[in-house]
Amino acid sequence: MKKKNHEITRLDDTKLIFILKGLLIGLLSGTVVSFFRLAIEKLMAQTVKFYQWSHTHPSYLLLWAVLMTVIAVILAQLIKSDPDIKGSGIPQVEGQLQGEIHQRWFSVLWKKFVGGVLGVGAGLFLGREGPSIQLGAMVAQGFSEKTRASTSESKIFLSSGAAAGLAAAFNAPIAGLMFVIEEVHHTFSPLMWLTSLTAAIASNLVSLNFFGLRPVLYVENVPQLPLHLYAPLVLLGVILGILGYVYQATLLSLPYWFSKTKLPTNFYCIIPFLLIIPVGYFFPHYLGGGNQIVIALGHEYFPFTFLCVIFLLRFIFSMVSYGSNLPGGIFLPILTLGALIGAIYGTALQQLFGMDPIFIRDFAIFAMAGYFTAIGKAPLTAILLVTEMVGNITHLMPLAVVSLVAYVVNDILGGNPIYESLLERLLKHKTVTISGKKTIIEYPVTVESNLDNVMVRDFNWPKEMILVSLRRGTNEIITHGDTVMKAGDILQILTDEGSERTIRQKIGQKDNAPTVMKQDKK
Repeated sequence: MKKKNHEITRLDDTKLIFILKGLLIGLLSGTVVSFFRLAIEKLMAQTVKFYQWSHTHPSYLLLWAVLMTVIAVILAQLIKSDPDIKGSGIPQVEGQLQGEIHQRWFSVLWKKFVGGVLGVGAGLFLGREGPSIQLGAMVAQGFSEKTRASTSESKIFLSSGAAAGLAAAFNAPIAGLMFVIEEVHHTFSPLMWLTSLTAAIASNLVSLNFFGLRPVLYVENVPQLPLHLYAPLVLLGVILGILGYVYQATLLSLPYWFSKTKLPTNFYCIIPFLLIIPVGYFFPHYLGGGNQIVIALGHEYFPFTFLCVIFLLRFIFSMVSYGSNLPGGIFLPILTLGALIGAIYGTALQQLFGMDPIFIRDFAIFAMAGYFTAIGKAPLTAILLVTEMVGNITHLMPLAVVSLVAYVVNDILGGNPIYESLLERLLKHKTVTISGKKTIIEYPVTVESNLDNVMVRDFNWPKEMILVSLRRGTNEIITHGDTVMKAGDILQILTDEGSERTIRQKIGQKDNAPTVMKQDKK
């Protein structure tokens, strides 16, 4: 009995230590990301002021074009010196957690910071949240290296930094945690979620001290959606699923179209920096990630044609901005496009069927979650993120309906999670190598798994791994050939760091393949 109590104490001490480390990571990540967010907002404000001023001094646009070109060249050199700062940074973080990518944390940290501020602050249609996630992860990686953490601990810290980055970017700590669980890991680990939640809360606390308690996309007086409007809600989900698939296909085809320019890859960024000038001149208040558009949709009513024009403008230029490999994300631009789709749909209902225009803002909010779900295939993250950003928890049911329908429709069309697709493209020329570093990976046994109720010896495991134990609830069981795996178990697998992705894929293919194993278990 005394031994058992000693083990429980040791386990609780471990959790407490990780919570304290998560707290430190959250405070550090929150500070970095808050300064990143603040710098973008200050630079964006000056950019908008210039475009407004240029209406009375148009000759200065030529000088502005020269400045934009200089900034683009600076960013091109930064990208060339460290390609890991390209894009949102989320695929790079996921790749590092899978053992496929190793980032130089300090190089990525300062170059992503500078690149993100210059790109997003100059008005390009990019988001701050992807870079914020990568910045938080790099802070955590630096913490891991300085404290000489083990490979398993480093992954927990990296996950915590990613959650902290999203929490600070959007003041959404719960969505930050859910993003790590649903999008990054696709599994549930007690130590990981405890540390990540602590980091996200601490990071959000820092961000609130910078920007105040008001939610990022706060929309007040949003009415409850009447039950008779739930049928149009389902149709909206179908539309979002289809348009989400179009977005995925377009985004993944961008390298092909940019290759037609014959420019060196790292100089693609010159294109959006020059093309954004006329957009900024005519639409200065619609630059950047788009949070100001979402807020405006929650307080004003816009003509149908105008909404369609803004949607097409933002869709095209967000593709041009992201496809140029600039350090910037697609998170907020996706939410903005979703809000515009919802507003267009709600305006059509109002004009065609006499719907009360007050419900247009409802459809804009619900479409944000549905569109992000269709593209990212992370419905729980989308629902929680929109709820926290808008500052209203009374719309969970319609948010869930739209997200579920959009997910199913996109799945039927063959859409894949956009960040996984971007990671696949990032790794397509990479060969599996043995790093010489051991790591423990976790694999969940789900209720539909072929592993459920199967003895360890009866499953054909990959040769590059050893199943060392499984965690069942709060207990850890050393596995033997006759150990029966059950739904809810978390398998602890020892392998080489360079083989982690391959191991997951091989087990996943056998685990989810339609076989007679289920029948054999009976």
